[in-house]
Amino acid sequence: MTVPERIRIVSRSSPMALAQVERVRAELAALRPGIRTEVVPVTTTGDRWMGDLAQVEGKGAFTKEVDAALLAGEADLAVHCVKDIPADRPLPAGTTFAAFLKRDDIRDALVHPGGLALDELPAGTRIGTSSVRRAAQLAASHPGLECVPIRGNANRRLEKLYAGEADALLLAVSGLERIGRTDVITEVLSVETMCPPIGAGVLALQCREHDDAVIDTVSALGDPDTHRETTAERMFLHVLQGHCNSPIAGYAQAERNGDLSLRAKVFTPDGKTVLNAHEWAGRLDPATLGTSVAVALLRQGARELIDGIAH
Repeated sequence: MTVPERIRIVSRSSPMALAQVERVRAELAALRPGIRTEVVPVTTTGDRWMGDLAQVEGKGAFTKEVDAALLAGEADLAVHCVKDIPADRPLPAGTTFAAFLKRDDIRDALVHPGGLALDELPAGTRIGTSSVRRAAQLAASHPGLECVPIRGNANRRLEKLYAGEADALLLAVSGLERIGRTDVITEVLSVETMCPPIGAGVLALQCREHDDAVIDTVSALGDPDTHRETTAERMFLHVLQGHCNSPIAGYAQAERNGDLSLRAKVFTPDGKTVLNAHEWAGRLDPATLGTSVAVALLRQGARELIDGIAH
């Protein structure tokens, strides 16, 4: 196997993205101490745009410039949060996933300056989130709370919270862990209370398709259970053809005995309709499991529900 002398890693320039790259660099250094790594920072459309993501290609707004740097040969490796990679269209031609790193916490956290838990928040409390998934679930479980749109990286959102633009925030536990801000967490919400987004807590390593030296090197960083879980989840989302305004949630779970399950939900934005499906893989491969769960939700009317939401 040919081992590259250096690997250039393209990354968004946000503190979160750079922290994710540092994790990859550390794991790579432990595995292959002889390889030098360099960071190639880019600013994406999604980083610059503070409005509704649906107006700038949705989640693809965070990946387009990264993909371009990879395809142009300006970098050899991209690190993505899987939850930010659109699943309703394939990866850009000429690129492939080389590995999915071991999964981090998939849960959401409540940040409330007064230290209240979600069930203790009084009616009218303004929850800062731009996630349709979170807003739909809050509307279903806590209809007295009000969601207010808030964008920016986690540090920026915390600044906006303390400036009074919201009374509380919902943020990913894994993101707060990556930037060393778990001190602000008031309550970690169970997956029953707040079902996570597809691909939660997973970092993907993306390379050029025929760059065998880089693929062979970084694929060793991959975690087999995370690979199975992510494959099931992304196939589920692909079959559903969800867009960035679709309140879709779900997670796969690989058990120690090898069993794999996938639980998924589709909501109306107001939270009044919730479609549920939960299946075990048995002998099914992960992609077949994802397809099967998507079909179960389509039978319940998921297509009409998703297509009825403007995007």
